Amino acid sequence: MANALARETSPYLLQHADNPVDWHPWNDETLALARASGRPILLSIGYSACHWCHVMAHESFEDPETARVMNELYVNVKVDREERPDLDRIYQTSQQLLSGRPGGWPLTMFLTPEGHLPIFAGTYFPKEPRYGMPAFKEVLVRVAAYFRSHAEEIRRNGDALVEALGKLNGEADRAAALDAAPLREARRRLGESFDSHFGGFGGAPKFPHTSDLDFLLREWLRSRARGEEDGGARRMLTFSLTRMALAGLYDHLGGGFFRYSIDREWRIPHFEKMLYDNAAMLAIYSDAYAATGEPLFGRVAGETADWVLRDMRDPRGGFYATLDADSAGEEGKFYLWTPAEIDALLDPDSAALVTRRFGLDEPANFEGSAWHLQISADANRSALAADPATFERLERARSRLREAREQRPWPGRDEKILAGWNGFMIAALARASRHLHRPELAVAAERALDFLCTELWDGRLRASYKDGRARFAGYLDDYAFLAAGLVELLQCRWRSSDLELAVALVDVVLEHFADPAGGFFFTADDHERLIHRPKPLADEAMPSGNAVAALTLSDLGHLLGEPRYLEAAAGTLRAALPAISQYPQAHATLLEVLARELEPPELIVIRGTQAQLERWRIAAQAEPRAARLTFAIPDDATALPGLLGARQSVGRTVAYVCSGTECRAPIDDLATFEAALTG
Repeated sequence: MANALARETSPYLLQHADNPVDWHPWNDETLALARASGRPILLSIGYSACHWCHVMAHESFEDPETARVMNELYVNVKVDREERPDLDRIYQTSQQLLSGRPGGWPLTMFLTPEGHLPIFAGTYFPKEPRYGMPAFKEVLVRVAAYFRSHAEEIRRNGDALVEALGKLNGEADRAAALDAAPLREARRRLGESFDSHFGGFGGAPKFPHTSDLDFLLREWLRSRARGEEDGGARRMLTFSLTRMALAGLYDHLGGGFFRYSIDREWRIPHFEKMLYDNAAMLAIYSDAYAATGEPLFGRVAGETADWVLRDMRDPRGGFYATLDADSAGEEGKFYLWTPAEIDALLDPDSAALVTRRFGLDEPANFEGSAWHLQISADANRSALAADPATFERLERARSRLREAREQRPWPGRDEKILAGWNGFMIAALARASRHLHRPELAVAAERALDFLCTELWDGRLRASYKDGRARFAGYLDDYAFLAAGLVELLQCRWRSSDLELAVALVDVVLEHFADPAGGFFFTADDHERLIHRPKPLADEAMPSGNAVAALTLSDLGHLLGEPRYLEAAAGTLRAALPAISQYPQAHATLLEVLARELEPPELIVIRGTQAQLERWRIAAQAEPRAARLTFAIPDDATALPGLLGARQSVGRTVAYVCSGTECRAPIDDLATFEAALTG
């Protein structure tokens, strides 16, 4: 019989609805059951695309004997980390403090029924002893015995852990001077950790670290504008992007990026595809293409956007969350090839071309029997030097292979629509639309926005949508990333309603998420009370919500002349300054907030007729700058708030160019405007 998860909408929870484990969702009813029974809570957190989550499910949660022990000793709770990032963030941090080891998924936490304090923590546990770990059933029995016999010790340790969690929020240093020292130190440390052989930072497993790459791009652009170009920053950026695009982190047939590489060389990925990773990659490749003109970056950005629109878009416009790592029960099977399969699909000349291009003439690179497609630097150079007919044949072969791959059993797709991840993708599509000159990408971003407004916004934001149900109170990231996406989309085309929504979103952030000491909590002041209310400052797989909120408040503050927004952005920076000073390379997005405090962004507002606006907007966005905001607003947009109300066209197209609180005289001649842009 199905357990209590059968009533949920999360694809991850529904994967466990038929387990013999008596699973429950995290809710008031479940927590009351734990209190009444006196049994500890076994909290298992994962997500639908997680390979090791599937392994533990098959080994233990589908095993009747293991389920019997779990049901006898615990109240068993399953949580989708994408629906409840608040719980995941708190208990991942708890696991790291308790074990001294990195966290991950599946996360396995044992909690007290009263207060939900951690008793013991781990990640994946095998069914039988291996990998130096005990059997999961042994862990279940021993933790339950410890809970019964050490209640006072558990309470003391839990209280100490809660105190330690509170200290992680830090304290603002209001007396500290703002200077460029953290920017210089982050640049130095990134240089030290840079992998000069394969690009990226650090060793295996290797993640793209897109926030760091974005920092390097902006630092290079700033240095170029000063006339003292940081060639090292440019080299780290472009070499890393090139290596990731050519190697196995990128899907060479379908477009889009996998989550991370298990090796230093970017050869073999962990095969899950996440919406947020691809939003970050789409943005950085689009920006790098605009800044360098490198064709590879433009092609990869375009193909990634195509993948998102083709494979990850709901018919109503929102974007799905993930594609699983597994298909037909095996990790990566959907993406792997053999030479025999290539030969069977293509003519001999095309098969030989694909074999050379994608490394099938080298030893098998996946478990000794299959090939994951990738391109060597030499193969890339030879292809670029090839004649157009050869390149066209290669493109036809790629298309044929992708069509054949579409007929294979697909990886599972998690079709919930998350507000924050969609906001991140809206921003990326808007930037790609401008840089790749593809207006249809902005149209796709607008459709996603309209879907979110219809289904997830009613004055407060909901975090997740699935099967007709909008659920869970929005988190800081949901508000911050959606507001940031609106600011990016407004720079493609103007809709006054989008500005109104952006203002409404940041006003909710200020009212319900703000810490009086500066910065923002991850959850609202009326959120469910948990053992900790985190205030995350460092970048993780996505940029810090605090940093994105501060950048958006800064942008809107300059656009509207709103001191509250500018003060809140500065307050966030000061709250984070001790952490930034100690670990600057972990706070790359907050470093951009610091850079804009030291040197305000350039703001361009263009007013005029629709026929003229596009020429002026394209001119303003032609040359990439580290921090330039351009809004082309038609004459018929009236009743604009704040400073925008004074920006009028007076019968002809006019550009208002400001830096911080300093503004030039209005410019009503296109040639003069173009000259001013390079000054």
